[in-house]
Amino acid sequence: MSGGLYRSANAGHLDPSEADGAVLISTTGAPPPVSAGTAPQPGEASAASNSAIMAIGSLVSRGTGFLRTLVLAAALGGGAIGDAYTTAQVVPSVVYELLLGGILASVVIPMLVRRRKADADGGQAYTQRLLTLAVVALGVAALLATLCASLLTALYASDKQGPDFQDLVTQMSYLMLPMIFFIGISGVLSAVLNTRGHFATPMFTPILNNLVVIATGALYMIIYGTEAIRPGQMTAGQIALIGGGTLLGVVVQSAGLFPALRKVGFKWRWRFDFRELGLRELGRLGGWALCYVVATQIGQVVAFKLLNAASGENAPGPMIYNNVFLLMMMAHGIISVSIITALAPRMSAAAADHRNADLAADLARGTRMITAVLTPVAICYAVLAAPISITLFQRGAYSAENATDTALVLVVAAVALVPFSISQLYTVGFYARQETKTSALINLPVVGLRILVQLVIFALFSAAFAAPGLMFANAVSYAAGALISAMLLRRRIGAIPFGAILANFVKVGIAAVGATVVGIVVVYLLPGDWTPKRPEAILQLVVGGLAIGGTYIGIALGLKVSEITEVMGMVRRKIGR
Repeated sequence: MSGGLYRSANAGHLDPSEADGAVLISTTGAPPPVSAGTAPQPGEASAASNSAIMAIGSLVSRGTGFLRTLVLAAALGGGAIGDAYTTAQVVPSVVYELLLGGILASVVIPMLVRRRKADADGGQAYTQRLLTLAVVALGVAALLATLCASLLTALYASDKQGPDFQDLVTQMSYLMLPMIFFIGISGVLSAVLNTRGHFATPMFTPILNNLVVIATGALYMIIYGTEAIRPGQMTAGQIALIGGGTLLGVVVQSAGLFPALRKVGFKWRWRFDFRELGLRELGRLGGWALCYVVATQIGQVVAFKLLNAASGENAPGPMIYNNVFLLMMMAHGIISVSIITALAPRMSAAAADHRNADLAADLARGTRMITAVLTPVAICYAVLAAPISITLFQRGAYSAENATDTALVLVVAAVALVPFSISQLYTVGFYARQETKTSALINLPVVGLRILVQLVIFALFSAAFAAPGLMFANAVSYAAGALISAMLLRRRIGAIPFGAILANFVKVGIAAVGATVVGIVVVYLLPGDWTPKRPEAILQLVVGGLAIGGTYIGIALGLKVSEITEVMGMVRRKIGR
């Protein structure tokens, strides 16, 4: 149900919301189906060691992914050049997701696991057929998409940005559209490794991707400087460096997976007997996942059109909007995904055993925990939006005006953060019951509502409010998605204890009000007021963040918000392990 600009889950990340590596743009927001788990094959890594490897890989990937975003923002700026780069980069991810990404976690991985257990050769031949089909399909798709680069540019760009902007997007797209092939191959190979108990390489190869792009951005600034330029001023050398470096990052990420395939004993061989894949079954299982993705992509096209139209009127466009969405997804990924991941096996087991009361209790527990822990983050995003934007982004070609625009969008994103994470939790609840069809059907009215709100805001307000308006539309659609999901789940599993959830909301709301007031007072009293310089912004960020967090935790503990202590205990135990 994501309303962000698109980012592929890419290689090695079975949860799209966890992808920090390959692409600047955001996630589909569709969690993968969860299962009660599968027994490891002899010699495969233990669950504990796998968790440790994935935790370390995720942490480093997030860190390098965020650094990548900061470097690109400094190199390209938050104006037309950054918007052109973001627009050119979205297309390969969209095509990949339509071809494969939407069914990778929901269909392909379960089938690989099943055939690995059932087939006498451990699923070797089946995997070879699947890889052969993927190579052929992705190769053809990448070629056709590259040939149609100008048409794809017209789909996502706006006439208001002028021919120079559209030409720049097209030229960048020629270099980036081949990413379709490498993103897809990387995703399939990572799935093969995961189903054979090897998690380290798929978790760490996105870091190679990030490092390549970070080096590309740094080299760009060294050679061409950080002066803000217009699309017509972008030279062939600049386009080749930034577009080619982005492509090279995905190529390196894909190549880094091949040594691990040999390590797990997988041997490549061309197999064109695709009938043995059971394409009808794959199509049947993946149909609803594809429906989910298609609906989401319609929303993405509308969002890009509106943001690029706003950019054509010198208002915040895709780059600024996307940087804010990344901040929102970081908070969701670090906090909410950890909570959802901990609850997912319990919910799957409860669903498999028809223990509906336990499933309902876990959903209520997850809702309370996400609300209690994410709320102070949302307050920091809202109250400290200016110092956050200035401290993180204002450097190089990313101007003070860009940082101010970023802060405005971040304030609205703070409202969207908690509803987004709760909607993801309930989607996992449906996947625990293996109801991919229901999730897809819910996504249709949710995306429709988002588009309607976006269009109304764009029609009623000036272009300057397009990016904040789109983020507000996201918040509305996330809340609607969570509400619809809760109502449908209640029909299936019985009453979810909403009384406990409401009591939690009241206590969290009181703590939030207190923390917000304290945060505003602290920022007002500190040097810099609401338009700080960088040193003042850093001071506001540190002191204001401590004041907001300390006040919130103090009030929450005083009100006996048990979810705070529970999550703190989970973190301590995780660090201890």
